[in-house]
Parts: sequence; structure tokens; C-alpha cells
Amino acid sequence: MDPRSAAHALTRIAALLELRGESRFKTRAYATAARAVAALDTDDLRPLLRDGSLESVPGVGPATLAVLRDLATTGESALLERLLDDTPEGLLELLRIPGLGAAKIHALHERLGVASVHDLAEAAADGRLTTVPGFGEKTAERVLKGIAFYRQSGARVLYPRAAVEAARLLADVERHPDVAAAAVAGSVRRRREVVCDVDLVAALLGDPAAAAASFARGPAVREIARAEGGSVCVRYVDGTQLDLHCVAPERYAVALWRATGSAERVAEVAARLAARGLTLDGDELRDAAGRAVEVPDEAALYARAGLAFVVPELREGRGEVEAAAAGRLPGLIEPGDLRGVLHCHSTWSDGAASIADMADAARARGWSYLGVTDHSQYASYAGGLLPDAVRRQHDEIDALNAGWADAGDGFRLLKGIEADILPEGRLDYDDATLDRFDFVVASVHSRFGMPEAEMTARVCRAMDDPRLTVLGHPTGRLLLAREGYAIDMTAVLDKAAETGAAIELNADPHRLDLDWRLCREAKARGITIAIGPDAHSPAGLDNVAFGVGIARKGWLEPADVLNARSAEDVLAFARRRRGSTHAD
Repeated sequence: MDPRSAAHALTRIAALLELRGESRFKTRAYATAARAVAALDTDDLRPLLRDGSLESVPGVGPATLAVLRDLATTGESALLERLLDDTPEGLLELLRIPGLGAAKIHALHERLGVASVHDLAEAAADGRLTTVPGFGEKTAERVLKGIAFYRQSGARVLYPRAAVEAARLLADVERHPDVAAAAVAGSVRRRREVVCDVDLVAALLGDPAAAAASFARGPAVREIARAEGGSVCVRYVDGTQLDLHCVAPERYAVALWRATGSAERVAEVAARLAARGLTLDGDELRDAAGRAVEVPDEAALYARAGLAFVVPELREGRGEVEAAAAGRLPGLIEPGDLRGVLHCHSTWSDGAASIADMADAARARGWSYLGVTDHSQYASYAGGLLPDAVRRQHDEIDALNAGWADAGDGFRLLKGIEADILPEGRLDYDDATLDRFDFVVASVHSRFGMPEAEMTARVCRAMDDPRLTVLGHPTGRLLLAREGYAIDMTAVLDKAAETGAAIELNADPHRLDLDWRLCREAKARGITIAIGPDAHSPAGLDNVAFGVGIARKGWLEPADVLNARSAEDVLAFARRRRGSTHAD
């Protein structure tokens, strides 16, 4: 019994129990166990069940252990089968509609008999949805938009999940005795924000076709979508799709390069090779006489094309080949270039940790400063700070900073706020309160449905306020859940360039906002970018890794990023915006 299949069964049980209206404690127990089982480094759970070690795995309790024993003994879960028999098949699909949680699905099913996405669309279109308490006309409109968004999104997943799946599948491939080398390719390697499938390339000492066929017969495979020679595409029971390409070692470098993509970039480099008398023949490079040309690695392939090596993040067919030919590729930012971060929340608003705990986590990551940006008063739903709370929070920050200074520790907390941009374009708080902060991240958290012209004017008006240091998550998008609000980002970028305001690349993997395509446009205008984790816990600080990946896709260098600078330089940036000698 492999962990993937077992985790999938536990996850489905959790979802089905939630749809039935069971307690959150009960459903969470199965979801927690699924994550714990999926993380186990084993091909078979049965030995762990026999020796009792599975019982000591954190997150696996008596009820979930019973399910695992059932799976190990019979290959099925009686609990899961019973729940599936009692639950219309389409209800699980409804969980993927943005903004539609299990409680609402349960209510719709009980009152209207909604049991599929099709049923939901009809109920929203013909007005029946508005007869259910909590579902007004605007909600019905949002549901229809959510359905359209779901159908457009298909089976895509966010990068972090795809990266985890890719690492797990890569480890499986590397365990094959004939595999000499293997690597992640495709959109995961290029660090796309959303991913459809996992691409892997493997160099085989034996027969590539036989190896590919063995993976197609592997555990938890639901179907074989394609199998051709050394290439196979399989779908697992949890919906993950793997495209595996097995080749002989001498073809590995070209195969990895081709499978990494993008298609546009591959075609551009192939044209450069052709101009030099070299032809791509599948995963081989041949000269004018048809002889195979040795390509030990990707750098050698680029050199054959007369190009500097292009890192995977830039391989999108957006001018990187021309830059590589002219020696103008950027020196991209690295995670180690960040000196601190400027967007995090604490228990003063909606965070899960104290300021001291967040500071300790920042110090552990080697940063020299942390900007605390709890929510402002307008965001009452998130525990936004009233002016008196701001003063008390600053007293706490002063005391913490004094302690580090006395100890000779160079770490420093900066007094920030995530101030709401109010509907009329004014920043939350009066001028005197705003002047208390070292810097201000200003964001839109309300009235997302404003027309484009009004939303654009709202944001641009806010950037006219010199106290705004950074414009936070500028489009408001939530990947695979909510499109950004209507806004003219060209006008916003022009206003940022005019006023000298920085723009955030919000590194929460659900946002990754500013989009990497717009990062490059911002860079061309000389706009400073702040990579903010939007962390609500110490673990959330690690979001910056996702942000750095997107920054690299957007051609950003350390000089383009505000928090690649020292605390003193960040404060100086904020002061220049204010045009004053605001005290540190």
C-alpha cells in the first residue's frame, strides 16, 4: 500500500465528511492524517503497520489508523465506500468552485438538490439560488463567475503543490536501478505560478522504453494517458499528471532542455542552431553531415547556438534569446540577496504569532530587519489596529529594539502598517497617525467590484500620498480562486514611476502579485519592487522563496528590489517619498 493512494483515500474521506456536515474536528483529523502519510518516505505502508511504527506518526490517530489497516488488508476502505455510496459524485467537484465551501454546498444540496456543477449553474441562472438563506443576487453572480473560472482553470494547481509533487515523483524515478540521472523539467522547472502537470526527464543505462513502461505500471496510477517508446503520461488517483521522458545518457541534456520549454523558446534556439548548420533530431543534435554532436549539458547546447546560458526561469520566449546573444542577460536576484522583509502580521491583528516570535524567525533566516505591518483600523474583520493600539504596539517594538541594541545585536524591527486604501483613494488613519510609521504598505481590501476607471483612480490617488511607501498586492488576484479586480495596470505603473512609490511582489503563493510579466514592465520604468511574504506566522516568512522565483521570471536584479537593501536604505527610501526628515 503506497502512501499516495492511502493519503488520497484519507483526503476524500475528509471532504465527504465535511460535505455531510460533520464536525470540523472530525474532518480535520482525516485531512491531517493524509498529509502525515503523504510525507512518509516509503513505498509501502504495510511494514509500518505490522511493526506498529505507524501508530507513532504525529497526526495519525485511532480512526485514521483503522482506515489504513482496512486499506492494507483489503485494498479498500469500507468507510470511504460507504461515504461514496451516500454522496452524489458531483458534490466533490463543487468544492473546487471558488468561494463555495462545504457548508454552503451542503445547504444547496439539502434545499435545492444541487449535486453537480451543472446543477449549480442552472440554479444560479434561473434564480433558485437566491431562495436559499445567505445567497442573494450578487452571490449568484459570483457563483456564475466562479463556475466559469473553474472551468477555465481545469486541473491546474499552484506552484508549491506542483513542486512538492515533482520532488516526490523525482525521488521515485531516481530509485529505479537503471536511472543514471533525472531532473524536473517543464513549467515546474520554469517556476510558473500555476502548473498543469509534472514533467520529468531521466537518463537510463538500460532500455528507456522498458523503464517508462515500469513507471506506467506503478502504484496509484489511475490511467495511462499516453505511452510512446521512452515517454509515458500517467494520471494518479489524486489527479496528479506525470509526463516522464526516458532517454539514453548521451541524449539527456538535449532532452532536459526540450522538456523544460517553453515551446516558443525552444523554437527560437533551434533556429539559432540551424543558422550554424546544426539540426535538432528529436533529443539529438546533428551537424550538416548528419553526425551526432556531443552535448554534455545545457550550457554546451546554448554555446553551440552562440548563446549565453539561459536559466530556466527566463525560458518563456520573451526576448531572453536575443539578450543571451547580445550578452545582456540580467544578473538575477537570489534568495540570499534579501536583507529583510517588509510585510508580515502578528497577533496584534490577524497573525498567529507575537512580534517577538516573528522577529526570532526572521533572525533565524539570517535577515537583519523585519517590517511589522498589521492591518489598519478599516480592516476590522482582521483585527485592524485603532490609533491607541498603534501607539502601544510601537512601545513594544521600541522595547524589543532596545534589547537587541543593548546586546549588540544588529537586528531591527521597523514600524510599518498595511493601511487600507479606502474607496475614495485615501489611506486609512489620519495624517498624524500615518506619520508615526517608518513605512506604509497600502492595499485594497474592499469594494473589489468597482469599475476599472474608478479602481484605477482610487489606487493612483493613494499613490499621490507621499506616506505610501509600497503599493501592496496591486491587482488583488487569488490564483485559481479569484481574478484580480478591474484595474489599468499600465496607468498604475506609470503613476508609480512618476511618484517614486514601490510596488509589492506579494509572495504568498496564492497571490504572486505583481505578476512576473508586469515585473519586467515595472523594471523598465525604474520602479522599485518589494518582495513581501505577507506572512501571518513564522512559517509564512518562507513565502519569500516563491516571490524570488517570480522576481527572477520578471528579470529582476538585486538593485531592483527594496528589501535587498539595508534597513537604513529602506528608511531612507520612505523618507524620500515623504520629502521630509521623518525620524527613524
